[in-house]
Amino acid sequence: MKTTPMNDDLATRLKEQGLRLTPQRQLILRAVEDLRHATPDEVLAHVRSQVSSVNASTVYRTLEVLEELGLVRHAHLSDRAPTYHSTVEHEHVHAVCRRCGTVRSYDPAVVQPVVDALAADGFVVDVGHLAIFGECAECGATGT
Repeated sequence: MKTTPMNDDLATRLKEQGLRLTPQRQLILRAVEDLRHATPDEVLAHVRSQVSSVNASTVYRTLEVLEELGLVRHAHLSDRAPTYHSTVEHEHVHAVCRRCGTVRSYDPAVVQPVVDALAADGFVVDVGHLAIFGECAECGATGT
């Protein structure tokens, strides 16, 4: 399996926790990176396209481990399963179109006034977990 900086980071963090670097963990991390925003089922389908022997429980457990290690994060971009994304990307706010399901990422600066107002009241916002729902320009323009 090809070594990448993220795989090196994965190996180091796993070793620090007394865990092994397995091919499945590498494949699952790579799937999250490739898919950018993916549910566990989407990660599973992506991994199974390469290795059919990986099961759903392995994906779910591995995503939990990867999140504990700080290599992936999740956000709730629908009313279904959480969506995972790599922490290699900069922290971002998610904008989700309710009509077509498109997810766009925005710099946290776009919500800074809200973050500041909440901070003034003693509330600390987890911007990377923030999802804003609405309608994208394409759906709004076409009325679909």
